[in-house]
Amino acid sequence: MRLLGGLWVSAKVAIVAIVIGILLGIILGVLRTFHNPLLRIVLRLYLEFFRIVPTVVLLFLFYYILPKNFNINLGAQAVAILVFALWVAAEMSDIVRGALISVSQHQVDAGKAIGLNQLQLYYYVLLPQSIQLMIPATVNLTSRVIKTTSLLLLISVMDVINIGQQIIEANSQEYQNGAFWIYGLIFILYFLLCYPLSLWARHLEKKELVNVNG
Repeated sequence: MRLLGGLWVSAKVAIVAIVIGILLGIILGVLRTFHNPLLRIVLRLYLEFFRIVPTVVLLFLFYYILPKNFNINLGAQAVAILVFALWVAAEMSDIVRGALISVSQHQVDAGKAIGLNQLQLYYYVLLPQSIQLMIPATVNLTSRVIKTTSLLLLISVMDVINIGQQIIEANSQEYQNGAFWIYGLIFILYFLLCYPLSLWARHLEKKELVNVNG
């Protein structure tokens, strides 16, 4: 039961971060398609920062270093949600940008021909046409975020890994092979969370290939 409680903490952090990150990422992805060199450079640097810097470094930076230097007091879960949301937003912005620029030019020209302005063009033409292209990559990103929550142990979030470690240490004298069974159960719990997402992503990719070839 304690492990399930820890799994709920991990899932809650992942879900909230994914929702916030996807919404922010859609906005940033749309902005990256604008013909503004400065805006593109800034958003590209933002993406590269979160791609290059390891997640564990980001967690330490936001939890230990920035609060101390700027006198900001954030709880461990809040920091985890913030870091993961910013990471998801960065990755999602690239997914959205790639999907938007993949929409055929004749669809864009048709929208302009009937008098749609830029906002209407994105709302009625570009975003609806690109959603199918975004879904498989977004599902894969969601799976990656869930698996990466295993790093929450490092900033003292009471996630499933942290609780599992506490159980092992508390029973190390009585159960010599406790670590094997506890981490085996944690593996099964993560598998049950992520495998359906993997199957869904694979199904969507096959469906997309059928649509393209058909």
